Amino acid sequence: MPHRIRLRIGTVELTAELNDSPSAQALLSQLPIELRMSRWGEEYYGGCGVSIESAPDAREEMEVGELALWPPGQALCIFFGPTPASEGDEPRAASPVNPIGWLLDDPAPLREMGPVITAEVLPD
Repeated sequence: MPHRIRLRIGTVELTAELNDSPSAQALLSQLPIELRMSRWGEEYYGGCGVSIESAPDAREEMEVGELALWPPGQALCIFFGPTPASEGDEPRAASPVNPIGWLLDDPAPLREMGPVITAEVLPD
């Protein structure tokens, strides 16, 4: 069963839905968390302390609004447009990530934020 979470970044609050994967469950078990996120093109990523292995469905090409965990960096990733690794308009991770869910709200406010943000990830 999917789980809803909230991402609070300054005054912006976005709702997301996590899938039932073991990676998503590992993130849920850490909530609430506060993390510092860096911007890489139109992706924010930040260490969340979730230690996981690469999942069978891990991939590099993502969709706008998709959330993932990056095993090598123990990081949460929020994709909202092309990254330096993209070959077109699609978001692309630097290396395979484990998809864990998606934003239910428009990710457009993320485009207006700076190179480094502090985010709170909260249970809904």
